[in-house]
Amino acid sequence: MKRLTPYLLILPGGLWLVIFLVVPMVFMASVSLQEGDSLNGFVQTFNVGIYGDVLSQYRTQFLRSAEYGLIGTLISIALAYPMAYWIAFKGGERKSTYLLLVLLPFFVSFVLRTVSWKFLLADDGMVLGPLKSAGLLPEDFHVLQTTAAVIGGLVYNYLPFMILPIYVALERVDPRVIEAAQDLYAARRQAFTRIVLPLSLPGVFAGVLMTFVPMTADYVNASILGGPDNTMIGNIIQVEYLTNGDYPTAAALSFALMAAMLIGIFAYARALGTENVLEAAAR
Repeated sequence: MKRLTPYLLILPGGLWLVIFLVVPMVFMASVSLQEGDSLNGFVQTFNVGIYGDVLSQYRTQFLRSAEYGLIGTLISIALAYPMAYWIAFKGGERKSTYLLLVLLPFFVSFVLRTVSWKFLLADDGMVLGPLKSAGLLPEDFHVLQTTAAVIGGLVYNYLPFMILPIYVALERVDPRVIEAAQDLYAARRQAFTRIVLPLSLPGVFAGVLMTFVPMTADYVNASILGGPDNTMIGNIIQVEYLTNGDYPTAAALSFALMAAMLIGIFAYARALGTENVLEAAAR
């Protein structure tokens, strides 16, 4: 029983992953290799060439999704790190309140939050309308259906996923270590770059994973805030699944996107050095 105990403990979670993750993935992989249509049905032909077709046909959307995800992730780091740092070291007894404010947008539906930005950024909306009336902006100025609007929506919706892991990592930093560095005549910048930043890298690493992946696969922000020139690969997958009924193409696109993100994540982990990250966290 002692030998079986660890396996029994992971059994419920393992079954959950197998039933709701592994089985659908295998089914989707099988669908991606089929041929046919929704009227006459699909037949398994092991059409591996579909992956080359979708990659060449939707290359622009793949690259655009990766670009939006990368830019949005970098902006999220630039915004989230100072906020998490301030809450961790300056928040005092009100840390819980500040964290609640960070999470407050999640009490509203993802789609409703994005639609609200559409109303705010409309050409004659609450923000641009008064500025145009005052002559501060030209009449033809617009924000919606632009790259900036889509990336701004991505950052707004996924920013808490960057703040929370960085905050957790900073919260674990022992203030006495920073005080010891200052006692050894280290400047504030040196204490930050040599102590605080390395110790917070696990949080940054987790935050990047939690933001880059959903940003790249997102389709809601591009649909609501973007235009025809801002179509992401998620929008193509949605149309192929729900509108065109071309399930093999949609499944192949989904697998190609997943593979591309996994390659990017592994490359990122190798470049950052997960062993160095874990070593910094242990110290």
